[in-house]
Amino acid sequence: MRKVSGATIAMILAIALYFTLFWGFDALRVLTSPTYGLEDVWRSQFVFGVGSHFQLSPMGLLQLAAFFGTVKLAVAAFCAIHIVDRLRALAGGTANNDVLEGAFIIVVAISIVSAGPALWSNNSDLVREQVLQLLLAALGTALCMVERSYARRLNIEPAPVEAAAL
Repeated sequence: MRKVSGATIAMILAIALYFTLFWGFDALRVLTSPTYGLEDVWRSQFVFGVGSHFQLSPMGLLQLAAFFGTVKLAVAAFCAIHIVDRLRALAGGTANNDVLEGAFIIVVAISIVSAGPALWSNNSDLVREQVLQLLLAALGTALCMVERSYARRLNIEPAPVEAAAL
């Protein structure tokens, strides 16, 4: 196989687009709200769970919600940068997956932190939402690894050994 499958690239782009749209809109909702999204009990339940674990004051909860909103906005921006990089690579060149993989690592960390309070409160709907994001990030990371291994295989092909003239 000389090139990575088009389906692999399409899946990476689809996952990056998912996080760009959903996490980006969620971050904008949180950061434009006067209470940093805490008025929406469904979406902010993990903030209250993490805050109660660390015994945060109301101001601490606001700061924690703002932090999560900022991190989600950063992940959405990283995914958007990767999409633009992919589109640029169509004209020629190669796309750099390092930024996207870093964003996926952040998604995994946030999903694990968010799934904890959902598990403690026995809220299966929130757990399902976090597991879906965790699985998408894991799939995206795996596909990026596949793409990197194909690129490495193309660059490190051993040169054919010529027979010595006798």
